[in-house]
Amino acid sequence: MKKKTVLLTGASEGIGLELAKIFAANGDRLILIARNHMKLNEVFRNLNQLTEVIIIEKDLSKIGAAKEIYDEIKSKGEQIDILVNNAGMGLQGYFHQMSEQEQLRMIQLNIMTLTELTHLCIQDMLNSGYGRVMNIASISSFVATPSMAVYGATKAYVLSFSEALNIELQNKGDFSVTAICPGPTKTNFSKKNNMNNLDKIANIIGTRSDKVAKIAYKTLIKKKIVNIPGKRYKAAILGTKLLPRYMVQFFIGKLMLNK
Repeated sequence: MKKKTVLLTGASEGIGLELAKIFAANGDRLILIARNHMKLNEVFRNLNQLTEVIIIEKDLSKIGAAKEIYDEIKSKGEQIDILVNNAGMGLQGYFHQMSEQEQLRMIQLNIMTLTELTHLCIQDMLNSGYGRVMNIASISSFVATPSMAVYGATKAYVLSFSEALNIELQNKGDFSVTAICPGPTKTNFSKKNNMNNLDKIANIIGTRSDKVAKIAYKTLIKKKIVNIPGKRYKAAILGTKLLPRYMVQFFIGKLMLNK
């Protein structure tokens, strides 16, 4: 694959960091977005030895953040070839008991910012005739998730949006849109979002973030539309298709809510 310029959000840890390492090892130029100043600078020091790296510190859960990033990138004369929408947040608990503002902030990050940044970058991709978009979704994209009702709904949007956009861009040039749908992964994602039950599950059966990143990168290169990293998670999602939706949601609720 020819060396490209990659815009990657949520690049300071977890799957995003591991993807940044893979792109850097391939020699692709990186524009990395995260809100943690110290971690972002550490990533810069480590990866700048391998390839050209630009870092932008930004809280993507803020309204208007996507346009601010895009404007800054354009002011530097950059052209995005590959967009990786990895940044996201989650919340676990009963919908009625959790903060309304925090849940709206999650929708802003997981849906609104992802959509706006994709729309902005695709305009330039269409002009150049080349583009790749990778959106990090979840196995929650496939099933309603009691205790993570809003999170699951945002990831269902990401999957549906990605699949539809991939079809729309056919015959427009060399394009693909990929949705990666990981199951519980051994990262700080569930811990920092106080998703205690999910954190326990991830620690027991979770996939390593570097493994997820490798699968995601190969999926992008092959221009596959959807991939669920890990055979156990593929089997689990296949199993849900054989059962009534209510039964699936009931069992997930028992697992996630410790009923």
